[in-house]
Amino acid sequence: MLYNLVIYLYLWGVAVASLFSPKVRRMWRGERAAFSVLREKVDPTARYAWIHAASLGEFEQGRPIIERLRQTHPEYKILLTFFSPSGYEVRKDYQGADIVCYLPLDTPINAIRFLRLVRPSVAFFIKYEFWYNYLHILKHRNVPVYSVSSIFRPDQVFFRWYGRQYGRVLKCFTHFYVQNEESKLLLAKLGITDVSITGDTRFDRVLQIKEQAKRLPVVEHFVGDSPVFVAGSSWQPDEDVFIPFFNEHKDWKLIIAPHVIGEDHLRQILSKLDRKTVRYTQTTPEQAAQADCLIIDCFGLLSSIYHYGNVAYVGGGFGVGIHNVLEAAVWDIPVVFGPNNKHFQEAQGLLARGGGFEIAAEDDFKRLMDRLMTDSDFLRESGRRAGDFVKSCTGATDKILAAVQLA
Repeated sequence: MLYNLVIYLYLWGVAVASLFSPKVRRMWRGERAAFSVLREKVDPTARYAWIHAASLGEFEQGRPIIERLRQTHPEYKILLTFFSPSGYEVRKDYQGADIVCYLPLDTPINAIRFLRLVRPSVAFFIKYEFWYNYLHILKHRNVPVYSVSSIFRPDQVFFRWYGRQYGRVLKCFTHFYVQNEESKLLLAKLGITDVSITGDTRFDRVLQIKEQAKRLPVVEHFVGDSPVFVAGSSWQPDEDVFIPFFNEHKDWKLIIAPHVIGEDHLRQILSKLDRKTVRYTQTTPEQAAQADCLIIDCFGLLSSIYHYGNVAYVGGGFGVGIHNVLEAAVWDIPVVFGPNNKHFQEAQGLLARGGGFEIAAEDDFKRLMDRLMTDSDFLRESGRRAGDFVKSCTGATDKILAAVQLA
């Protein structure tokens, strides 16, 4: 069928791209090594719950499911698979799973080999994962498969005339736990009714992250008694919006945690700043206290750093799409982001509640920040609305696992 032809063409493209791209090469090698990992680590006498996440963001959605399964069903071992290096390379040592590996590309042969090695008792696919061959084999073997925190839109291939054949893959799922009513209605048009609206498990996850937040002495000394603007997961177009503003407004301190932490990008940021700036990994608490801008040049701290902010900016909205706004909103601070946010339900929810703000250009940002800086009631109320929105949307993990039938 056409799907398999596309997969094989993609496989060929990845093989060629691996010659030139270190990231693609890691994925290529990781997928090929997955079978060796499974042969070495799979316990043939155990029952496995398989959780598949494309990348790091989907892992964070699936993590509450994994950790709850650990608590309530210790008789299951956990297999966690990733498609993207940005997920696997960060979480390959995750202690909540018994086995962590790449998912080999969805060719018929790979799917057969993989499922012969693992023989999962149950599978959870997070959000957008719809691998045709894996899912059809799981259905043929009567393995329960659940789609978690999934969300559907009319422009997706399943709902186009040319995508109806591929859309049959959706009927391989035992049940869909979707984020909203629109998703349920769209699936109903395809005759799929095993659907429950449970919301997004990321809301549960960000509350967990808040409870586990780290104290960061360097950041605490840097902040002192000053108001702070935290820019998280920023890209160059985002930085071109907020850096000029804070070069002029030096009564606020600025923390920048860029999405890409590479020396070229860090030097680019430094060249634009007209403020005393230090890098997190190259400073001390005492030195940080004397600085106006702190650049976070390492991973794993952003969710805790939002705690120190009065206003947050989440990057990506001038590119492929915004990053995780919930990690900021959970700290009861207003969240600012760029215009590419329409397909992000959490951002739309923040906008509707008055806890999030979209800016399309530098002038928009200036007007918004002028008000947030001068109107303390507006600043406080916007932050409260952001936090209340997050709290009001929790509970998806409980709903899902209360409904899932595990033997």
